[in-house]
Amino acid sequence: MNKTAHDMNSNLTDAQTAADTGLAPPPTVSEIFSGFLGLGLISFGGALPLARRAIVERRRWLSASDFTDLLGLCQFLPGGNVINLSVAIGMRFRGLSGALAGLLGLIAGPSLVVIGLGVLYEHTQNDPHIRHLFAGLAAAAAGLLISMAVKIVLPLWRKPAGAIIAVLGFLAIALLRFPLLPTMLVLTPLSIYLASRTVR
Repeated sequence: MNKTAHDMNSNLTDAQTAADTGLAPPPTVSEIFSGFLGLGLISFGGALPLARRAIVERRRWLSASDFTDLLGLCQFLPGGNVINLSVAIGMRFRGLSGALAGLLGLIAGPSLVVIGLGVLYEHTQNDPHIRHLFAGLAAAAAGLLISMAVKIVLPLWRKPAGAIIAVLGFLAIALLRFPLLPTMLVLTPLSIYLASRTVR
């Protein structure tokens, strides 16, 4: 009885907090699974822009700044960014069960689709129409990535420290061709230092 009352109070607190911040109430395990299942099924090429749209704009699970912060952490960790993101978001809201729900939801649909398409492609790979189709999908994926990059970068210009780190990261990786891991190992402590100075 006490546990039930505690859970009800916790849910009311979560709902009130969500209302105050303009976010949706924290998703349940089934909502996390279905959300990432849908995301996995529509993510052709570039998943991150669609993930941001689904999580921030449509479902309102996270604010834009929280999504950017969490994505930065996921990019620092080994593995695919969207897979890391599904685990991190699930863990944030529902612990281990949420993390498993996010991961399984994200990979279940695409795994079945890829198996089916692999069998189909085996028999049609020399068809010029199929080649043009994949070229078009690659161009669309590039456009989605550019769109997401712009949406993530724009809020940083209101934070000078974040803008400095973003520019340094772009210069190091895109222009100077430094490896990702050493770049992150240098920029992450610098970012933490600049953020602490800003808070003070």
